[in-house]
Amino acid sequence: MPHRWPPWFKPTEVRFDRDPWGPFAASIPLTAAGDVRLVPTPGHTPGHVVLFAPAERKVFVGDVLFAGSIGRTDLPGGSTEQLLDSIHNKLMPLGDDVEVYSGHGPVTTIGEERLTNPFLTSDYKLGRGRM
Repeated sequence: MPHRWPPWFKPTEVRFDRDPWGPFAASIPLTAAGDVRLVPTPGHTPGHVVLFAPAERKVFVGDVLFAGSIGRTDLPGGSTEQLLDSIHNKLMPLGDDVEVYSGHGPVTTIGEERLTNPFLTSDYKLGRGRM
């Protein structure tokens, strides 16, 4: 099933510019009802960012967080430690009611992932090797 963006999310162009969070970052002008914040979330890749629309209580996370899983970290510059740090310290504080739109899979919420995602509960411990 193809991923569908909410009707208020309308990217009109993507431009790549130098950015302090990494060698390149996408600049996506949006037509949205209110503020859209760019939040640095390294781990999947070094310069990864997510888009957070606080008024709509939605976050577009790319490949950082999925329903029941987390993103890959075996790509060049990827780091499991950084990814988990980004999730715990940048995404979880957004609030349990925030809808999560991942790069793949179904829509979920921060609260659902906090309760059920094995990588975010006490069920998972970072160990040797890569995930």
